[in-house]
Amino acid sequence: MSDNTYNTYNVLFLCTANSARSVLAETILNRLGAGRFRAYSAGSQPRGSVHPFAIDLLRNQNHSVDELRSKSWDEFAAAGAPVMHFVFTVCDNAASEVCPIWPGQPISAHWGVPDPAGANGTEAERRFAFADAYRMLHNRISIFVSLPMQSLDRLTLSRRLDAIGRTAVVPNEQNA
Repeated sequence: MSDNTYNTYNVLFLCTANSARSVLAETILNRLGAGRFRAYSAGSQPRGSVHPFAIDLLRNQNHSVDELRSKSWDEFAAAGAPVMHFVFTVCDNAASEVCPIWPGQPISAHWGVPDPAGANGTEAERRFAFADAYRMLHNRISIFVSLPMQSLDRLTLSRRLDAIGRTAVVPNEQNA
């Protein structure tokens, strides 16, 4: 985005329910972005609450959870909403839905992550699914924040973001 001189890049993470993956991503980027990025999350059909396992995991990672809430993506397409520079879908359902028209023509990419809220098994196995989603998102977001935004043109940046989304998901030891 060599033609831009933003002090802070606004990033929106989308998922259908906005109760787990997108909220994890929002929280991770707000920490790793260190003021260079401001992350938000939303859903096409928000559940209305953040999954309790996501809240527990974020607290255990020393993230603030006080401001987290499940919300509709309509908030970010409305007049007066922050203009987004990047929009990432983190679930396959949201990637296939017709999204609102985002003001400012943000660069978008799909970074699909398995849904931890849909995990089955014991409580420990279900909590592990949340930790695994957190790890995958943390890895991708770490790569994202290290990109030299000011020196990349829009097309190159878009290709790099797509490549981050294709970063191989390493199976956990249980599934290997």
